[in-house]
Amino acid sequence: MYRRPLQSAFRQLLNASASRAVLGKAPEQDVCQSRALVACRITADAGVPNHSQRRALHSTRELLTVKETPQTTDEEVGAFTKLIEAMGFTGPLKYNKWKIKIAALRMYTCCVERINYDEFFEKCSLPDTLNSWFLVAQLHVWMCLVRMRQEGRAGKYMCRYIVHSMWEDVEQRSKIMGIDAIQRKESMKVMTETFYAALFGYDEGILSDDCVLAAAVWRNMFNRQCEDPRQLELMVEYVRKQMQFIDALDGEDLLLTGEVKWRPLVEEHAQSILKVPTTTYNDAGL
Repeated sequence: MYRRPLQSAFRQLLNASASRAVLGKAPEQDVCQSRALVACRITADAGVPNHSQRRALHSTRELLTVKETPQTTDEEVGAFTKLIEAMGFTGPLKYNKWKIKIAALRMYTCCVERINYDEFFEKCSLPDTLNSWFLVAQLHVWMCLVRMRQEGRAGKYMCRYIVHSMWEDVEQRSKIMGIDAIQRKESMKVMTETFYAALFGYDEGILSDDCVLAAAVWRNMFNRQCEDPRQLELMVEYVRKQMQFIDALDGEDLLLTGEVKWRPLVEEHAQSILKVPTTTYNDAGL
């Protein structure tokens, strides 16, 4: 059922391209004629100064400069893929979808199992509760989402299952804690609103200076109850160095494995971290 419409769509695209190739000479002649008319018009008006024309020409050059900037995350997709994704489905991806789902679950596991939450509770003066755990977890999930959104359509597809894994984990943890269904439903609703509000706040902070990022951390992680500026400074430094660290990780490895290693919360000379150390070779290739 899936291959037949896909093959028919490909046939339509091939027939359309073939018809364009056959009828391509006539448009080329029209383009040549229009270009000749434009050249004559520019030659005729060359002696007349016009500031509005110069401003338009200047803005056009700027736009061409922007378009020439390479965009590594853009992917060219066909008409059929655009159609099915407009209907709410996911088209063919660069990698197998099941591998991406497994990698998404593993990446979320790294946000849960490889973080020392007790250290966060102690350094940030947070109570040892489910809500505090969720606030620290959502910070690391957000950093993973920011990194994976840079990997095009496959990365965005992976982001959906990272968030899906997070909500399933939160629900299971609340059940283990003995929270009844009504209270659990209300808590999930509040956490959902908190999570998406935190995404917008952290996105604005990471794109701005440290003051904006500190305000986002103060609102979302500390719930506007932090009075020690050293705690905000610690978290701002932590977010900056983590984002710089995971940005240097290979995107293909993240899509296929989901393995993320985190820098410790407190370390010396954290600002000197630039990139993940890579293998170097000497002149002999060793």
